[in-house]
Amino acid sequence: MLQFEEYLTDFTNTVNLVDFLINTIVAALLSLSLKAFYVRFGHTIANREKFAATFMPLALATMIVITVVQASLALSLGLVGALSIVRFRAAIKEPEELTYLFLTIAIGLVTGANKPILAIIAIGIVLGLLYLNFRFRSKNIKSNDTLFVNIQTKEQDIRKITEVLDANLSYVELKRMDMSDQGLFVSVLTQMNDTERLAVLREALVKVDASIKISVVEQPNLVL
Repeated sequence: MLQFEEYLTDFTNTVNLVDFLINTIVAALLSLSLKAFYVRFGHTIANREKFAATFMPLALATMIVITVVQASLALSLGLVGALSIVRFRAAIKEPEELTYLFLTIAIGLVTGANKPILAIIAIGIVLGLLYLNFRFRSKNIKSNDTLFVNIQTKEQDIRKITEVLDANLSYVELKRMDMSDQGLFVSVLTQMNDTERLAVLREALVKVDASIKISVVEQPNLVL
């Protein structure tokens, strides 16, 4: 009991509890703002809401770690040993996801270093720049009819498929390609405001492979 009281006294002398609460609130609010921004303006196809739900716990955990490291040298050494056995295996499918994870960690680092004002200013500037980038990219979009096209074919030559896509679509962005002995599976993002073009595209693809399978998914919220 005496050791605990000594530790508590040492901790409170090192860490200002009022500052700790302020940093916690700032980290939580900034991470929630980052989550809302990512869900609204992110380009990732996957479930952004589910992925962004990790932002606040990650920011708060990082802030607590930095606070503990600053408060006690002994605890920081123990923390290094504990973290050395932790292995993160989160699947990062898009580079954008990694960017937002780094921003979340940055929130925790800066607030943990007891610089909440700097965190607010920095994240505000970053989100402002990201919004300008979003608006700039949005101006290049000619149509909101964004489609996700999946093509499964026995054809082994990807060049024949891409030539047909380029000839019949004004915009093509390859998102996935699987190759096997059975053929190809290709997923692309494109834009199309005329359903007749789908029929023309299908006819051109059937000439390459009569047994080709095509599926089209509407993705109105995607930004190319």
